[in-house]
Amino acid sequence: MVAADLPIGDRIRHYRGGRRQDTVAGLVGISPDYLSQIERGVRMPSLPILYALAQELGVPAAALLTEQAPAEDGLVDTAEAAVGRALVGYGPARSAEPVAAAALRDRVEAAWQSWQTSGTRFTEAADTLPILVADVEHAARAARTSTDSAERRAVLRAAADLYCLLRSYLRRTGRVDLATLAADRAMRAAEDADDPLRIAAAQWNLGHVLLAAGQPAEAEDLALRAAEQVAAARIPELERAAMGGALQLVAVVGEARRRRWWEARERLREHAAPAARQVPDGTNVGFTVFGPTNVALHALSIDMEAGETGEALNTADAIDTSGLPSLEREFTFGLEVAACHSQRRDDAAVLLALLGLETLAPEDLARTPLARQLVLTVIRRARAMHARQAEKLAERIGLV
Repeated sequence: MVAADLPIGDRIRHYRGGRRQDTVAGLVGISPDYLSQIERGVRMPSLPILYALAQELGVPAAALLTEQAPAEDGLVDTAEAAVGRALVGYGPARSAEPVAAAALRDRVEAAWQSWQTSGTRFTEAADTLPILVADVEHAARAARTSTDSAERRAVLRAAADLYCLLRSYLRRTGRVDLATLAADRAMRAAEDADDPLRIAAAQWNLGHVLLAAGQPAEAEDLALRAAEQVAAARIPELERAAMGGALQLVAVVGEARRRRWWEARERLREHAAPAARQVPDGTNVGFTVFGPTNVALHALSIDMEAGETGEALNTADAIDTSGLPSLEREFTFGLEVAACHSQRRDDAAVLLALLGLETLAPEDLARTPLARQLVLTVIRRARAMHARQAEKLAERIGLV
């Protein structure tokens, strides 16, 4: 069994197993170099060659074709489907007693803690989120008609925090549609609670949805308008600096996604960095993890995406992620360092970084497209010993 997103060349290499490349090529009637190019993704085999390869490897031709994962049946009971059902109203009976705000707050904070710090966060989220979403949805509906204004606002604050967590979870599980719904719910809950800080956090989350949906210009525009609102809001100085700086980072990413490297660096230097100087590392306002190290991580990202790998690795050498309250940011840092080594064709360093990330966050490694692509690159390009190690890693993360 191979992953649905495994390219044709990697499928052929997988089914070839331990057989020599030149032997299989000769039996099929092509040169070893041509087969090598096919397996490395440089050439696409014609249909007759594809059928000949399938026959020689003893598999159906369909097994060598890259296919999209099948559409999920609405009846399949996955965590994402369960979260979706809760979001659209499947949950406790409306006559049931809603969970109190204090209990909801504690459960939401525990869910955030797991999501930001656990190497098995996807498994843990699948266990806790569906029922938590259902309980929060039920409590939020009841709160909107409650005469207890303090309880009502407390429930809506907890709801806003949970919907922001859902945005992150759903985006990382490929459900950008549901992530958009969650971000909208976060905004409505924060507005109903009349909480300026949570309104800003909801806008930050919506900006990330727009980035995930391939709308960087819209994300940048939203983030900058939200940053102006934060600057004028009546919130404590630390929270104002942290949330304003986090919104500036959304704009930085928007600039970088449009390959406007100079503008991204200028915004990072002139707007995000000054805000970060007011926010100690370890601060986690709005669960944004904004602070000096996060700003440095964005500088690394810009250099990596711009192809300036030498500068990126120099930047990485000066970054210490041990104080971050987010495993995801630490994972992303390691992954971008691995990508820089890959751009320099240092496959031994790429493999070492990937193995470290497997220890840190195995579920993130298995689910992140860039990580999967880097594993395949090492298999295709590295020396035999490193390629064999990468093949074993590919098996562990479900690529083959």
